[in-house]
Amino acid sequence: MPLSEEEQRLLQQMEQALTAEDPKFASALRGSTLAARSRRHALLAAVGFVLGVVVLMVGAVYANTAVSVAGFLVMLGAAYLFVMLWRRSKGSAAQPEVPRLASRRTSSSSSGSSSGSFMERMEERWRRRRDDDI
Repeated sequence: MPLSEEEQRLLQQMEQALTAEDPKFASALRGSTLAARSRRHALLAAVGFVLGVVVLMVGAVYANTAVSVAGFLVMLGAAYLFVMLWRRSKGSAAQPEVPRLASRRTSSSSSGSSSGSFMERMEERWRRRRDDDI
């Protein structure tokens, strides 16, 4: 049952209020559907890879080079698609972390303290070296 115009308007107002009140949370909610969709497509790409293996094996059993090459190309395309989609799903899940790290980096570099995890300190050193070289 579709929403009435009044209900749609109220829902839109609530979404705008949520975005104005907590934009980080709202963007995280929007990003979760994109990540879920990318993961679903990555799963389909994995199924395509398995299908490519089957086609490759069928071509090898029947000594048909064209079928084997087609299976290999399906495998290659599915593997590429899987990697790209998996990176996208991971990237959108990690996207809200970027502003927090940037603010932490500026505050730690201005205070001169070495608080934080080992990896954060190493990343900070790497950034400073890279910035000094430029």
